[in-house]
Amino acid sequence: MTIRNRPAIGAVTFFFIAFSLGLYFTFAAVQGDYGLFRRAEISADVDALRAQLAELDADVARMENLTNRLSDDYLDLDLLDQQARDVLGLIRSDEIVIR
Repeated sequence: MTIRNRPAIGAVTFFFIAFSLGLYFTFAAVQGDYGLFRRAEISADVDALRAQLAELDADVARMENLTNRLSDDYLDLDLLDQQARDVLGLIRSDEIVIR
């Protein structure tokens, strides 16, 4: 009689399941909804949105400045003249229009 030393099927099954779970959780940590790649995408989105916010803040500041310059408290005559020309199409009597 020869006796073979075979690993028990339960031990092989246990290591296979443990290895499979390890692979699954590693994949989920890298590729999942809360994984490393998703975190990199969110960081890139945050940077882009911050740049867009800075542009919008600059636009708001410019519009607030123009609004203040056309208010009753402070009237910028050059800006008023420019707005009248742009919006109403007005010109001065001493100007020549070339089309």
